[in-house]
Formats: sequence, C-alpha cells, structure tokens
Amino acid sequence: MTTDIPQRKIIHIDMDAFYASVEQMDNPELMGKPVAVGGGSERGVVAAASYEAREFGIRSAMSGILARKKCPKLIFVKPRFDRYKEISNQIRNIFFEYSDLVEPLSLDEAFIDVTENKKGNPSAGNIAKEIRQRIFDEIGLRASAGISINKFTAKIASDINKPNGQKTIKPNEVIPFLEELPIEKFFGVGKVTAKKMNSLGIFKGADLKMKELNFLIQHFRKSGKHFYNIVRGIQHTAVQPNRIRKSIAAENTFTEDIINEDEIIERLSSIADELERRMKKSDVKGKTITVKIKYNNFTLQTRSKTLVDYVNIKRDFFTTIVALINQEKIQKPVRLLGISISNLDTLEMMGNYSQLKIKF
Repeated sequence: MTTDIPQRKIIHIDMDAFYASVEQMDNPELMGKPVAVGGGSERGVVAAASYEAREFGIRSAMSGILARKKCPKLIFVKPRFDRYKEISNQIRNIFFEYSDLVEPLSLDEAFIDVTENKKGNPSAGNIAKEIRQRIFDEIGLRASAGISINKFTAKIASDINKPNGQKTIKPNEVIPFLEELPIEKFFGVGKVTAKKMNSLGIFKGADLKMKELNFLIQHFRKSGKHFYNIVRGIQHTAVQPNRIRKSIAAENTFTEDIINEDEIIERLSSIADELERRMKKSDVKGKTITVKIKYNNFTLQTRSKTLVDYVNIKRDFFTTIVALINQEKIQKPVRLLGISISNLDTLEMMGNYSQLKIKF
C-alpha cells in the first residue's frame, strides 16, 4: 500500500432484499415464497424482489409483466415506504450506538466509520458481526457487511458473501483484491462503461491499473481519474454523517398514457403539491426547477430553469413548470411526469481526516 493513503475502518451495511424481507417478516405467510414489491400490471415495475424470486431471474426495475412470465407464482405486494422508513430508522439507531459517523446511502444501506468507535472495539469485523446480529435479534431482518479501508472497497466487499454474510478486505489485501476483480463488479461501472472498457482491453482491475491516467481521462473524461485512483486503493472521501441532499423530487407513472396538455398540467399540479410537502418537511428551498417527461417509447426529456430566489411553495414555482411545458409542444403520449427542485439552500458537509495506520 502507498503510505500516504488514509486508512480507516469503514463498514458498509447492506440489508438483504430489504423491502421484500420486511413484507415477509410482517406477513409470515409470505416466508419462503417468491415475493416482488411493486406492481404486476402492464405499467407495473418491480421495486425489490425476495431471494426466492431472484432464483427465477427477477430483479429490481424489471417490468411486472416480464416478472410474471419468469415466475407465474410470483406474489406482488404494494410498497409501504412509511414502514420501510420506520424500520430503517430503527436500524440506524443501532449504528449510532457504535459511531456518530454514519452516512446513509438509502433506506437499506449505510457506511459506518468505526476507526474510533464508542465501544472501544479494535476489530471492525467484530463490530460488523455484532451489528448484524443485533439487527436480526432486535428487528428480525438479515444484513450483509463489507469492511475495508475506504468506502469504495467496503461497498464492493458487502456484496461478496450475500445474503447474511460479511467480508473483510484488509489493508494489505486491497490492491490484490482489486486487481483480480472483474471490471463490471467495480462500484459505479455500469453495463455501458463495462462494455467500453472491454473494447479497450480492460476486463479486470489489473487491466485497468495498466492504463495511464491520460489514457483514462481521454476515454472516460472526469471519471478517468476516479478509475485511476480506485484501482490503486486511493479514495479519500470520508464518511459524511451530515451529507445533505442536493435535490428533492416527486414523480408519477400513469396507468394510461396522456397527451392532452390540460391533463398534463393537471397531473403536474398534483405532483407539485407532493413536492411542496416534501420541501417543507425537509425545511429546504431551491432555485432550479426541472420537469421530467418520459414518453411511451421510454425516451426521456428534461426541461429546467433557474430562478433568482429560493422557493419551496407551489404558488412560487408552478408558473415556471407551466412555462417549461409550454416551451415546446408535447407530441408523443406521456407515461411519466416528474418535478425536481435542486440548487438547494444547503451546503455539502465535508469531513477531513488525518492519516491513520491501523489493524483490522
């Protein structure tokens, strides 16, 4: 390892099939059965799938129709996000008993920096095991964990022994691990990027590591430097316990396509009501208004405008939404509409850490 890389003890906790597992826990009749959270109708989409459903190839974001074809006995359950948030808060409270440096990524996963922890436990692996056991004993759900020197490697590690397992990648193991890792397993490398890397002769970490920085920047722009660093175990981003969201959004997918502009404005008005509620609940205001339009051929269009003043009340931003819709006539049937407000009146909280030499 390079000596100037800050080494921390980072745990990434990832709940196993969280939404589906909550439904199975709350309804024992669903235990051991293929369950999908989401909609099974023509417009429905799978939000999450139980491990029993995943054996049939069911995955999140899959259409409900395709999911039913793959698994005729698939049981669809409507999502209950208030319930998932309630349980997520219970899990998070367990995290805070070990460290104040907790960075949630979503309802079902978070980073925890336990370099200096409240339990005085020198073993990050033992802490992760204890946290997972407590989640099961106190809540009834299973979780997996990854432990390493930075967030990137810890997140990859949490997926290795899923479900209900954990993996520690020690400081001296990071580079060999990353060199052997298939490129598509790198967090942040999607199908398109992986395909492009393959075309450049990059199939695993060792291939990526052989490429010079200028080469990676030439082909992947600003992501090139990121790829250059992470394959060398270099990631200085600290766990950010006060990470503040950069935008707030609300959207709706319709059971039937719409094309009438009056109906589009009416639907956007309802979405704006929900967005106002979320803005007030989060106690934030923003300047940049964006309208999202997804057509029935799944093409996506966004239209944005930045205002002079911060807003969070519908009457102050809805006229802008109407103006954005009227910029250009909508000529195709619309299946989804959404509104987001960004450029919020908040600042990203960043942490600075000194270099540490530690044992895992």
